[in-house]
Amino acid sequence: MALTMKIPDDLAHDLGAGFENLGLAALEALAAEASEKDVLSLEQVRRMLELESTWQAQEVLSRHESREKTVERGEGFGALGFQGAV
Repeated sequence: MALTMKIPDDLAHDLGAGFENLGLAALEALAAEASEKDVLSLEQVRRMLELESTWQAQEVLSRHESREKTVERGEGFGALGFQGAV
C-alpha cells in the first residue's frame, strides 16, 4: 500500500528542513502510534519499517516514546530537534 500526504508547500519546506527524511519520520510516527494502540505488534512494526530485527523496531518505538514524554513535560517541539519556523 502506498500513502500520499498533501502538505502545503510552505509547510512542506519547513518540515523538510526539520527532518533528515520526512517520509521515514512520518512512517515511524504512524508505526509508533499503531503500536501504542495495539494495532501492530513489534514484529509488524519491524516489517512495516523494513528493519532487520525486532531490536531495531524497539529502538524506533523507544525514541518515539521518549519524544512524547519530552512534549508532555512541556518542553515543546524544539526539544524534538525541529528547526522549522513556527
